[in-house]
Amino acid sequence: MQHIRNFCIIAHIDHGKSTLADRLLELTRTLASREMENQVLDDMDLEKEKGITIKSHAIQMIHQYHGEPYKLNLIDTPGHVDFSYEVSRSIASCEGALLVVDASQGVQAQTISNLYMAIDHGLEIIPVLNKIDMESAQVEVVTDEICDLLGCSPEEVFKVSARTGEGVAPILDAIVERIPAPQGDPQGPLQALIFDSVFNSFRGVIAYFKVKNGSIRKGDKVKFFATGMDYEVEEVGILKMKLVPTDGIGCGDVGYVITGIKSATEVKVGDTITHLANPCAEAIAGFEEVKPMVFAGMYPVQADKFEELRAVLEKFQLNDASFVYEPESSLALGSGFRCGFLGLLHLEIVQERLFREFDMDVITTVPNVSYKVYTTQGEVVDVHNPSGLPAQTLIDHIEEPYIRAQIISKSEFFGPIMKLCLDRRGTLIGQHYITADRVELTYDMPLSEIVFDFYDKLKTISKGYASFDYHVMDFRPAKLVRLDILLNGEPADALSTLIHEDNAYTFGRKMCEKLKDLIPRQQFDIPIQAAIGAKIIARETVKQVRKDVTAKCYGGDVTRKRKLLEKQKEGKKRMRQIGTVQVPQSAFMAVLKLDS
Repeated sequence: MQHIRNFCIIAHIDHGKSTLADRLLELTRTLASREMENQVLDDMDLEKEKGITIKSHAIQMIHQYHGEPYKLNLIDTPGHVDFSYEVSRSIASCEGALLVVDASQGVQAQTISNLYMAIDHGLEIIPVLNKIDMESAQVEVVTDEICDLLGCSPEEVFKVSARTGEGVAPILDAIVERIPAPQGDPQGPLQALIFDSVFNSFRGVIAYFKVKNGSIRKGDKVKFFATGMDYEVEEVGILKMKLVPTDGIGCGDVGYVITGIKSATEVKVGDTITHLANPCAEAIAGFEEVKPMVFAGMYPVQADKFEELRAVLEKFQLNDASFVYEPESSLALGSGFRCGFLGLLHLEIVQERLFREFDMDVITTVPNVSYKVYTTQGEVVDVHNPSGLPAQTLIDHIEEPYIRAQIISKSEFFGPIMKLCLDRRGTLIGQHYITADRVELTYDMPLSEIVFDFYDKLKTISKGYASFDYHVMDFRPAKLVRLDILLNGEPADALSTLIHEDNAYTFGRKMCEKLKDLIPRQQFDIPIQAAIGAKIIARETVKQVRKDVTAKCYGGDVTRKRKLLEKQKEGKKRMRQIGTVQVPQSAFMAVLKLDS
């Protein structure tokens, strides 16, 4: 155990975590040079396209230190605020962390957030200043920022360029010297924490774990704490670029286990594995249950694919434990699932991954957050969906979730950022100048106001400099109304939203204008109306496609034409009563981009 080190790399998005991981793999010769590529740990096409890490990846390296081989288990983590759950899982299975900061951008909001999470778990922090080879690097200034944040001396900060490899080698020695070896009892009962799992169609569920006490060997009988199910270990091994089978995994080490589990529901991330014959007394106090922030309905494009979608979501949840779902039905879209996500980027990524990895095309409804509704009978109802709102007469008041937002930006964008936050019903809690030209703003805001396009707007007005992080505080009373969209007099429940009273009129008008452009024209007029209860607040009309029925009436009396037009009018009226309006998928997505 003295020769094992478990560590993760944490940083704000785009500060060079994956590139630094590449250099560490090269230096320890974990991969042959022909296998090497940029961001080698980002194995999804989607990660490479967007240039972000979505999943945390574990890999084992061997480093020679004073002639002794040391096992270094590295977990590369995502940097975007929507994937902070992946970071918390990585931190739970490590003893140390490399805190990477971009020399040209300095300490940012997610850096601070991830750092506090690591300190809460008692991790040893090694500060790394990356991108020192860039022309815009401010090495001295950012080093001082890191020293203020961690209370360390400037000599302790490693100054590196992950792109060129400059200064990276000493980090490996520092990992061995500074990060403590894992603690545990090798002779005690087995206690292993599952920090990730994937589904393989040939082998079943593969669980990744870290052994806290005891050891696990091939052929052992083990049981999972949360489900109480027992299995025989078919294969254990270590995580290189591919899975490498071994005879067993010792105390303090990280590895994978295959037990032939075919059902995805039998493995829970955060669960504890123990021996059946000699079980441990209690489960490892792992990370807390994830709380989804944004809810949206997902429906199969063909109604008969409902069961297929259920099976796909079950397998997908194994790989992404922060994703939750439950069945629901809609008048317009039939049977589907109400899904919970950590943010809007997470929703977009899930939709894209379902299509690429499982070939599953889904219709996604308008995202919204969850509210607490207090009824006049004194009950409290959690509402994730506007259609689940009780009747207006039964509602005493509604409470919405509030967040504490932390924004770090250059001081020249101070004014526009404050205006943006005030427009989104934010309350300024405090401001703090980190350096002469960088300011940290703290706001309390309703979660529903940042769900749609707040992050995009913030990046636009700050020319990409502002960084943003948030955590949920509590629920507070709000004046909310349910805004319904009526198409041809029928409510389209998939387009309903809960919205603040003051914003309802402008939002309703924009929705109608947008839908008018997106809904294809029919043989009859389609009225599009926005309504609050029985009151219509906005209306647009999709004009009918005209057919000239009088073309064949040439010459003769005008009454012949009138008669034909009257006949057509009757037909249009009947058509409108039985006609249905198809809403294209682009209409649901357009709601998110109303201002563009």
